[in-house]
Amino acid sequence: MLNNLTTGFIRRLKDRDESAWFELWDTFGPVLRAQLSKWGKGRIGPETVRDLSQETLAALSDSIERYDPARGARFSTWLLAIAKHTLGDEIDRRMALKRGGGSRGVNLDETWMKTAGEVGISPDGDYEAAVFYAKVEKAIRLVETECEFLDFEIFRRRILEGESGKDVAEALGTSEPTVSRRLAKVRGTLRIRLNEVIATYSFTEEELAEPERNGLILNPTKADDAFFDEAIADIHHRQLELRRKDEAQLG
Repeated sequence: MLNNLTTGFIRRLKDRDESAWFELWDTFGPVLRAQLSKWGKGRIGPETVRDLSQETLAALSDSIERYDPARGARFSTWLLAIAKHTLGDEIDRRMALKRGGGSRGVNLDETWMKTAGEVGISPDGDYEAAVFYAKVEKAIRLVETECEFLDFEIFRRRILEGESGKDVAEALGTSEPTVSRRLAKVRGTLRIRLNEVIATYSFTEEELAEPERNGLILNPTKADDAFFDEAIADIHHRQLELRRKDEAQLG
């Protein structure tokens, strides 16, 4: 069954909570636009991609009420299936207009809630990774808003930018032990937020296990911290590049 964090977020969507809409759009919009552009193969422009990504999230909100967890669809697969539906519908509409006729959209029924194999799509590794990275980015942004400025600045410089503890301490006018102590505090908060974000945007046990498969041990020993920091930094820079390309496309 879906966990409380997921069902709570779904309830906000169904209630047309504007902040929930923005949250979904802001977190997964760049991933959807990149996938739609890849599928479009030059047949659709940036404006259409933006519109279709919005339609995809609207379709997700409209259909999520009927989701049956027993069918085994991942959140990422479900999102991909709905994106494929919205793109296919747009291409069909354009083809119909060229022929001088109209085109009625295909209903988004329960077939879009099944697994990837059942709906005839094959999510590639890049797409699955992008959805997971978007969840991690969301957690990092949450931590930034709730941490003290100095604490997150230490985390940003030390982990996201890869500066040495000595350089960070000198730049911020503090000691290396203080850098280490504050860094550990932010790291702990980030693990908590990661647990929450992953739970919110996951429909399956497989998705809940994704952090560990990506080097993010959320119930760690101290020996795991270096691998955790390295994985976070890598994902952060991948997301920066994704958003840079997304902003360039949107103009």
